[in-house]
Amino acid sequence: MASPRQCLFIDDDVDDQEFFCDAANSIDPDLECMFASNGIDALEKLKDEAFLPDFIFIDMNMPKMNGKETLEEIRKIERLNAVSVYIYSTAAAPRTTQEMLALGATDFLIKPSSVQGLQELLGKILK
Repeated sequence: MASPRQCLFIDDDVDDQEFFCDAANSIDPDLECMFASNGIDALEKLKDEAFLPDFIFIDMNMPKMNGKETLEEIRKIERLNAVSVYIYSTAAAPRTTQEMLALGATDFLIKPSSVQGLQELLGKILK
């Protein structure tokens, strides 16, 4: 039996973490949600060779290390090259979106304001 897919969600807001995991699990009940509250915490988790998430979602605005810096560091880790990495923010200027894609983000997602909106967004990614 295949092991469940894993998702690393990097966000300093605990409510957003729960909101995200609930929405993701409504699409894929077997998806294992892992969390980091900032980029530094995430990179510590990703240093573990045994941990290879299928998806990484990074909040753009975080203390200590923002989404851009976190993305840049993750893309330096060769074994994570095939992992889909999504930047996640409440809003984005087109220039910011282009910059994140150029740095290796799979896509730039705008945070939906409802659970249904988040389920629809994640449904396209997790299916």
